[in-house]
Order: sequence, then C-alpha cells, then structure tokens
Amino acid sequence: QVQLVESGGGLVQAGGSLRLSCAASGSFSGFNDMAWYRQAPGKQRELVATITSGNSRNYADSVKGRFTISRDNTKFTVYLQMNSLKPEDTAVYYCNVVTRRWNGRDGDNYWGQGTQVTVSS
Repeated sequence: QVQLVESGGGLVQAGGSLRLSCAASGSFSGFNDMAWYRQAPGKQRELVATITSGNSRNYADSVKGRFTISRDNTKFTVYLQMNSLKPEDTAVYYCNVVTRRWNGRDGDNYWGQGTQVTVSS
C-alpha cells in the first residue's frame, strides 16, 4: 500500500505562485510515472502534468510555460510549481503515482486526497 500526502495548496491572487508537494510513504520500491491532475467544480478531472522515471515531462496546453513538474526520487516526492496563476486554475489538485514492479513495469495506481488551489481575480 502507498499513502500520498499533498501539501502547498491555498488562496493566491492572480499572477501569484504556489508549489504543491506530494510525498509518498508505505510499501513500494519506486515509481514509474508521477502526475498531477485537477478537478474544478462541475468539471471532469483533467491531467495537468506528468513526469516519467526518466524525467520526461508533459503538460496540458493550458499550463504550458507556467507550471513545472519535478520529482525527488530520494524523497519519493513529486512537485508542481505553479506560476502566473489564473482564476481558471482554481481546482482541487490531485497527485497520482504508478508503482514500479520488480521487473520495471507498471504496478498499482494511487491517488492523493487532493489539495485546494483557489486563485482570486
């Protein structure tokens, strides 16, 4: 089992910055893909950014150039640096990780509990 604890959310004015963290604990040897998703009220959950074990990154078009995903494999933590925040970035942000099996292939998928990000205009 893997437990994910997110932190760093809050209220910020448009144009401001926040840094989200998601720390993993429990029984695992490592992670393949790590990602951040978000869900705004009345909308479906959407992918924000992903980072592979080889540090390849992908971003949703809406956040490119403003958000940066990173990971620290020694701390089993994934981060999301969010700059130039806009009111439309307001959502609950969830981290998602995929464990790595002994053979390097994808294992189980886990979600964090979510952290609220609110951007005021």
